[in-house]
Amino acid sequence: MKAFVHYKVPGMDGTSYSEIEEVEPKAGEVKVRLKSAGLNHRDLFVLHRHKETEPPLVIGSDGAGVVEEVGPGVDGIKVGDEVIINPSLGWKEKSDAPPEGHEILGLPDHGTFAEKITLSAENVGPKPAHLSWDEAGVLSLAAMTAYRALFSRAQLKATDTVLLPGIGSGAVTFLLLFAKAVGARVIVTSRSEAKLKRALELGADVAIDSNSDWNEALNGEKVDIVVETVGAATFHKSLGQLRKGGKMVTFGASAGDTVDFNLREFFYGQYTLLGSTMASTEEFHEMLQFVNEHKIKPVLDQVFPLEETANALKRIDEAEQFGKIAIKIEE
Repeated sequence: MKAFVHYKVPGMDGTSYSEIEEVEPKAGEVKVRLKSAGLNHRDLFVLHRHKETEPPLVIGSDGAGVVEEVGPGVDGIKVGDEVIINPSLGWKEKSDAPPEGHEILGLPDHGTFAEKITLSAENVGPKPAHLSWDEAGVLSLAAMTAYRALFSRAQLKATDTVLLPGIGSGAVTFLLLFAKAVGARVIVTSRSEAKLKRALELGADVAIDSNSDWNEALNGEKVDIVVETVGAATFHKSLGQLRKGGKMVTFGASAGDTVDFNLREFFYGQYTLLGSTMASTEEFHEMLQFVNEHKIKPVLDQVFPLEETANALKRIDEAEQFGKIAIKIEE
């Protein structure tokens, strides 16, 4: 089968669109003929984490397709079922943190940038009927991450106001869609006028320039929850807009991992700082139920054919996208 593979050389230079052997399903596994897949920033990181001494690896964590084969001992899934891939491996029940050994599909196991994938039957769920194949293929990782951050960690309520710095990434667009689905007030920031305009079209209540004085732009308004995915570049501005007793959830650090902040101001402010990452299989199914209930559709940026995955990765590396980038594998 055709696949987008990484091997030997770190980075994009080690990638190729080539043939790789199919894997037959063992007990408890299914083989899925993929219709589409989705890109995440993790895919870029994998190109450097995958070691030169390791065998060729199909990268990619998100995907959707049709069950082609079912291994022994699989109940409730049959050939022909339309499914979406759950990329969270080894984290079944919702918990405070993932268990030891938790991994994400696409390293060390083969991922979704291929015509077919074989994986545990526990790692597929029913494709939401209102989604196209391209929409379904980009859903899981970013939507799971957003769902856990907002609902499992921040305990978002309809009466809350949420600040989302850096609108445009797949995860942050899901944060916007999910928060608006429950009726929360949402404020977004970006350096791009086009991204701010698009966010307002998607339901954001207020959109401000990331380079502005946020407190001035918001007329001193404070928020109940900040979901911080940018990192050092925006951390202090985000904390400055949080009301006393408010919550900050963080799951990204694209603009720097290390932040210094005043502990005394923090504890006098009675703030709560919450880390979050990915989600469990239980939360995957909760997210699918939420997406179905509210008829939420991912925001698609561009769609590339499988043989042009390298170009898709270049686009996400440039961070110019708004929403998710899809890989079309089969019509």
